[in-house]
Formats: sequence, C-alpha cells, structure tokens
Amino acid sequence: MTEQPGRPRSEPYAWAALTAVMVAALYMITLGPTTAFWDTSEYVATAHILGIPHPPGNPLFVVLARTWNVLLSPLGLPVAVQINLFSVLMSVLAHGLWFLVVFRILSFIHEDRRFSLAGAFVATLVSATSFTVWNQSTVNEKVYTVSLMTIALLTWLAFHWRDNLGQGKDDNLLVLMVFILALSVGNHLMAFLAAPALVVFVLWVHPRTLLNYRLYVAAAAATFLGLSIHMFLPLRAALDPIINEADPTCGSVGSALVSIVSWGQAGCAELAAALSRQQYDKPPLIPRLAPLSSQVSNYLQYFDWQWARSLSGDDTVFPIARTPFTLLFGGLGVFGAFEHYRKDRTSWWYMLILLITLSAGLVFYLNFKYGYSMAAPVLDRDLHEVRERDYFFIVGFSVWGLWAGVGIAALWKRLAARAGSSFRLAAPVLGIGALPLLLNWPYASRAGDYAARDWGYNLLMSVEPYAILFTNGDNDTFPLWYIQEVEGIRRDVTVIVTSYLNTDWYVKQLRDLTRPCSPTVDPTEDPTRILCQRPYRPSAGEPRYTHDPAEAEAGRQVPLLTTDPVSPPTRTAFDLDDDTIERVAGSYSVLREARSFRLGNMAATLPAGQILLPWHQFALSAINASLGDRPVYFASTTNAFEALGLTPYLIREGLAFRVFNGDIGEEAPEGVVRMEYSPLSSVVGDWLNVPRTETLIWDVFVHRGGIPDDWSFWPDRSTLGIPNYYAWAHFALAQAAQQRGDEEQLARNRERAEAWALLGS
Repeated sequence: MTEQPGRPRSEPYAWAALTAVMVAALYMITLGPTTAFWDTSEYVATAHILGIPHPPGNPLFVVLARTWNVLLSPLGLPVAVQINLFSVLMSVLAHGLWFLVVFRILSFIHEDRRFSLAGAFVATLVSATSFTVWNQSTVNEKVYTVSLMTIALLTWLAFHWRDNLGQGKDDNLLVLMVFILALSVGNHLMAFLAAPALVVFVLWVHPRTLLNYRLYVAAAAATFLGLSIHMFLPLRAALDPIINEADPTCGSVGSALVSIVSWGQAGCAELAAALSRQQYDKPPLIPRLAPLSSQVSNYLQYFDWQWARSLSGDDTVFPIARTPFTLLFGGLGVFGAFEHYRKDRTSWWYMLILLITLSAGLVFYLNFKYGYSMAAPVLDRDLHEVRERDYFFIVGFSVWGLWAGVGIAALWKRLAARAGSSFRLAAPVLGIGALPLLLNWPYASRAGDYAARDWGYNLLMSVEPYAILFTNGDNDTFPLWYIQEVEGIRRDVTVIVTSYLNTDWYVKQLRDLTRPCSPTVDPTEDPTRILCQRPYRPSAGEPRYTHDPAEAEAGRQVPLLTTDPVSPPTRTAFDLDDDTIERVAGSYSVLREARSFRLGNMAATLPAGQILLPWHQFALSAINASLGDRPVYFASTTNAFEALGLTPYLIREGLAFRVFNGDIGEEAPEGVVRMEYSPLSSVVGDWLNVPRTETLIWDVFVHRGGIPDDWSFWPDRSTLGIPNYYAWAHFALAQAAQQRGDEEQLARNRERAEAWALLGS
C-alpha cells in the first residue's frame, strides 16, 4: 500500500537513531580532549562541583551536566572529556530529533519513504556540520547545545501533536511543551524563543484548543514546576561553593519563589539580581551600540562561516573563496523553504517564524557592538565585542542547514524526474550535503587542542605558594578555575578577577577563602566549598617551590623552583567586615589631584582625574594586607598594575609579574636583572627573574598537541594574545641572554619566541 504524502505509517526511529550515532561518531573524533578558552572552564568546573556560573546561573545545565558527570565517572575519563561529551549528547539528541522533523516535512514533498529517509539524513548532516553547530558540539564552551536539543524536541513534539490530533489527550502534549519551555529557562532563555513559533503553529492547526480553560490551569502549574529548577541557586549558594557567582542566597523559600516567578523583579534581592543579570547591565534596544546595518553584516559574516569555514582569509570578513559555497547553501536553503511552502504551509510557517526569531530577532534584541572582526569608524577595541558571538545563532544556523538539506532533496527529486524517475541515477547530487563536513573540519575540530588547559596550568605554576594572582577576565581566569577545582592543582593560589572586585559578594568570598584555618577545620575534606585558606600540597611529579627530601630519596626528577620554606599565611587578604565591603563596593570618586598610597615599602601613585573604582580600593587593600604574608602577582594578561601605579615594582616570573616590596634597583634579589630598552619593553617587563623564568619555561611549562610548531593557525582569533604571551616570555629571556653574552640561550629563546609570535600573528 502506498503511503499518502505527509502521512507516514510510522516514525523512522531506528533510522533517526542510526543517524544520531553517526553524528556522535563525528563529534567524538573531533572532540576536545580537555577544556577550552572562554566559558568552557567555568562550565566544566561548576558542573563538576555543583557550583554557580555567571548570572543567571544556568541551574538546569549544572544539574544535568553534573548528573552526566556522575554517570560517566566509572569510565575513568577526564572530567573535561565527560562534560564535553555532554555537549555531544545534547547535539546528537537534537539531530536525531531533527531527522524525524525533516522526514515529516519530506513526506509531504514525495510519497517514497526512501526519498524521505535519504533526504532527512542529508539535511541532518548539513545541520550537524555547519561550522558553529559542529564547533560548539565538540567542547562544552556554552550552554547552547542544550537549547538546540530543547528546540528540536519542542519542534518534534509540535509536529507529533498535529499528526495525532483528535486521537485523545491532545492537550497533554501542549502542557508538556509548556513545561519544557519553562524548564529550559533554567538553562538559557534561548530555548524560550521557540514560543512564538509554537503559538502560531497551534493557532494555525487547531485554534479551538486555546479556548479550553483547563489547559491554562495545567499550563500554569507546569510553568511553575519548570521554573522551580531555579531553587537550586539559593539552596546551593547557601552552602558557599567555591564558584558562587552573584551569591544568590535567599533568607526564605518564599522570597526565592517570588524572585523566580517574577523573574528577578521582586523577592530575594540577591537571586533577583542574578536572574536579571544586573551585574552585566544589559543595554536597551535603543540606541544601538553599533549601526543596525553593521549588526546585520556581522550576522551575515557568521552565516558566511557556516558552510566552508576553512576557506578562510581571517584578515577579510567575507573571503572570496567562501563566497560560492555561501551562495550555494544560501540558495539551497531558499529552494528548500520554497518546496516546503508548496507542500506543507502549516509547518513552513512554524519553521519560518522559528528561523526569523533566532536570526533577525536575535540581531535586534542582542544589540551587539561592532563584531570582533568587523570594521568600525575608529580603531577602538571598546567599540567591538570582546570575541566572536556566532554561538548565539547556533539554532538558527542549524535550522537553515535543515532547509538547505530539504533543498538538496528537492533538487534530487527534480533531477530524478529528468532521469526517468530514477532516484539512483540522480543520487550523486546528495554529495553536496557533505561539503560542510569537508570544508569546516580544520576549524570546527577541537581534537588535540590542549592550549587552554596548559595555559591555565602554566600560569598557576608561575606563582609561589599561597599567592594572590590578579587576573583580567575569562581567559586568564576560567582555565585557572578548571585546573584548581577539577584537576585539584594549586588550590592554594587565590585567583582574583579585577572586574569582579567591583561587587561586594565577590570580596566577601575572597575574604573567607583566604582566612587562616582554625585547628578544627580541614578545607581538603570538602574542596568544593569555601571554608578557609586551602593548603599548598603539590601532587607527585609537579614542580616544587620547596625542597622535598622524600622526592629526592625516591629518585624523582622534579623541577625545583626555590628552596625557601613554605608557610601558610597568617591573615586574610581582605581584613574587612561586611559593612565596609558593602560601603566600598558602592563608592566611586574622581581624584582631583594625584594621590599616593603607601603599601609597605612601595608608593602607588594614581594620577589626577582617575576614577577611583571599588576594585582599585579593594585591590590596594588586598596587596597591603598580603605584603610580608603572601606573594602578590599580576597575570601577564592584565595591565591592572598600571591603574594601581605599581609598574616600577614588578618582576617577571614566567607568565606572571610578581610585586616586589621595595626598590628593585637597590634590592634586586639574586638572579633578577633589568631589561635594557627594546621595542618590547612594555610587554616583557622592566625586570626579569632569569633562573626562575628559565626553569618555568623549559622544565615546568607544558605544551601538548604539537603547539606551536604543528599548528598552522590559531583557530580563535579573539584569543590571539595567548601565543603572544608565551612569545614575550621567551623574548625576555632572549634579551637577558643577549645582555650577558650567552649566544646559545639567545638563539634558543629567540627561535621559540618567533615560533609563538608567528602563531599569534
């Protein structure tokens, strides 16, 4: 019996599962072996310790990823790999569901089941290998693969609801969709963007459904139940996890629920601030942060990446080599949408509204600055986004890939008709669907990329035990959190994010984290919580900042950075009470005249006209409290020391600058030399601890994955500074070698510096 178009006898679950397995195999071949830059380390760490990431806190993601982490633990895989596989799982489930959705669409276009199966496979392949979808699926950089899966699930449920309308309990699926929408908010608001398409779909298919008052009662209950996932935030925050951003602790369950239901407009102030993301002060829709035309061009730039990313001249926004493929898949998407419109206008409206919401709607709502690599009227990086933002459009690109796949299937059908209705003779056209797989692989793959993990390790190893280390933001902070909280390395170091020092909750956490432990408290018993100063306990094989006789007796070759004794600090780095912290966190002033602050044997001078922000005050207080008790460092990625007037007191040690309490010229420690002037003086530093930096760079630092020699390009241009930080450390050693006439070390370090600089160019 021949099936009627659009009315398949049964869902091809087995074929969908097989396709999903193939997508999973691709993603696992190109899987990131560890953490990555940007938010990856934060999400991996918070999932592992049940922490709270940056607002709005993503409780659904944390709970799901931690559950997955526990389930995979018996396999002995690294935690980062487990969480990366969670991203794979979400994307694979999405594409299994997309297969069923496209199969349903193609069933309207042709009655042959084999046509629908082959076309659904090609469409799924195009979607899964579009650059942003693929790149975000092989490492857990963001939470958007969960949103992708959620929207795919909602789409399949909507189509399933239409197919089974009138067979009883129709409203149950709608209530389930409402619950999923509400629950998905606990991951990210993106999945909720499917709501307009769902409402239009229901109105188009069966508007009388919305006249059933019982549906609204059940939907309200489902909404409340779904949103209740946010109760995780105040409950977990009350236990003081090590990563507890915004500290959304509430005094009562009732106030927390009010904040959740009102979405941050009332109730518990701390939770309300987290849910409404007050920390980030989202700009209004008007005025635009960049011309709308530029924002649209930025979106088109990202669309241009999706089908042939490796044909890239990164200095050009729209490389000519990619243009034919962009036009091809753009045209195939339009053709697929046209064929879809002709055969099933109902689901076409759903897909169109979904696509518009997730593309044009997002462009307008997000109101981005100039794209990271887009041109601006003046060369001011503050006018640009700090990184590429293509991940926000992941679902839209995925949906376009589906329509492009439908276009390929429709083209196959037309060519088959010309070949005497022979699908077999026309089948080679389906190979078009493999082009993104071939042309995106070099840029989408994360295989062999250890750069972020090793960067975090190398930076942490650059500082002495119990140091406070000032960092700038995501890429010099989150990898350190990953190393400390997931791998358990150098938890004694207190990482201080300067931008977070403008908030009172963060300073309070740092105060408690650096407080000396009482004899009855052992912070290692529960390393996931803030209890007190965590001890310096290097693992076997790590470099030592003190002599360990046991290592020597065992014959282990462990790099020794110093033989000085290591003693835990005797006081907190922030000796401030809550009232003082809250008062300073809300204070801003402009210095009418230059002002000097005495810090031990140093004088920190701030110029007239400088705005004195809370972080300046807290940082100076922490440095003053730490002198003589714990080492103070600045990561080489930040220039915060300039804003604090501390540049003359810095000594480079590896990837960090140590604050020296005194006049370095008169009291320079052994091995510390002054750098003669060079064009690189501003980045290599004025003073260098030669023996320690040499030991760090050549004996301690880790560089896996063939970096920098085997890398022909740096895949993320917005983190291009990372290879340059290594280059500058080598340039510093090369300059020191030149000053002392050591030709061998000069050549050795210059060669490494040039290799890193070439990668960072």
